Amino acid sequence: MSKLDKDQVIEQFTQAYTSANGKAPTIEAKGGWYSVDGGKNVRLVTLAEMTSELSDTKSTAPKVEKAPVKKPATTKKSAKKSPKAAKTSGFSVKDWWQENVLNATPGNRPPR
Repeated sequence: MSKLDKDQVIEQFTQAYTSANGKAPTIEAKGGWYSVDGGKNVRLVTLAEMTSELSDTKSTAPKVEKAPVKKPATTKKSAKKSPKAAKTSGFSVKDWWQENVLNATPGNRPPR
C-alpha cells in the first residue's frame, strides 16, 4: 500500500469536485477523518477514490435526475387509526407492521 500525500489528495479532490459540481467543497479535517460539505466522515483513501469517481463521471455521462419516489396508495383499513394512536403522534408500529404483512402477499395474516 502506497503512502498518500494529504495535501496532494485534497488538492486533486478539490479540483475534481469543483469541475463536477461547479463550486469548491468545504473539507473539514479532524483526527485523520475528512468531512466534505458537512457529510459523512471518510478517510484519505476514500477521498482519493472519490476523486477518481468524480473525474470519471464528468467525462463519461451527464448528470441524470432521479425520478420522484411514489408512495403506495393506502387502503381504507390503513387509513383507520386506533384512538390511542390518534391521541399521541398518529403513528403506531403495530399498525404499520400489520399493514406490511397484509399487503406483502394476499392471504397473509398478521402475527398472533
